[in-house]
Amino acid sequence: QARLVDSGGGQVQPGGSLRLSCAASGFTLDDYAIGWFRQAPGKQRELVANISSGGDTNYSDSVKGRFTIVRDNAKNTIYLYMDTLKPEDTAVYYCKTTLDRDYWGQGTQVTVSS
Repeated sequence: QARLVDSGGGQVQPGGSLRLSCAASGFTLDDYAIGWFRQAPGKQRELVANISSGGDTNYSDSVKGRFTIVRDNAKNTIYLYMDTLKPEDTAVYYCKTTLDRDYWGQGTQVTVSS
């Protein structure tokens, strides 16, 4: 059965960095597009970055130049490298892919504050 497990969140000061991981099981991740989403309190879930099966990447304007999505096929894992973090990046981050249906990770909390 397909499954995604998010990890790597935490609390960091403004300007800091984090690396989120999305580990896939039950399917080969590089056959599918994967997206990272986030949801802040009181706001709708939004797409932050995605990577196609061919390796093409896209980023929201709010994170472009600061976040990088990377696929590690050997580990069947997607990473989101987040640099120059801002308080407005605070949210629960989720990865998602679509096979026969949408599969979501359980989410990992990122808090950016001093």
